[in-house]
Amino acid sequence: MNTPDEIHNDVTARALTLHWAAGRTQRIAHSRLREACPCAFCKRIRLAGGVPTAAPGLTLTRIEPMGYGVQLAFSDGHERGIYPWSWLEALGQD
Repeated sequence: MNTPDEIHNDVTARALTLHWAAGRTQRIAHSRLREACPCAFCKRIRLAGGVPTAAPGLTLTRIEPMGYGVQLAFSDGHERGIYPWSWLEALGQD
């Protein structure tokens, strides 16, 4: 399993920075993370043809390691999704 060596939450820039092996750095906006949430509730919205939206000014308030990924909590109260490392790595390459 590929896991980042370091994670930094830049609240001012509203971005999560992941430092991977070999010096590769990935930066993902908080709004992008929220809109791409992998939880069942957000998946249901997508299946119905909708898109989960991030409120203006949304920030990431908590990061909880979960072994194969992280659970992210947002300033809008949403904290349902667990973001696997492989999924985060792919998300930042879009």
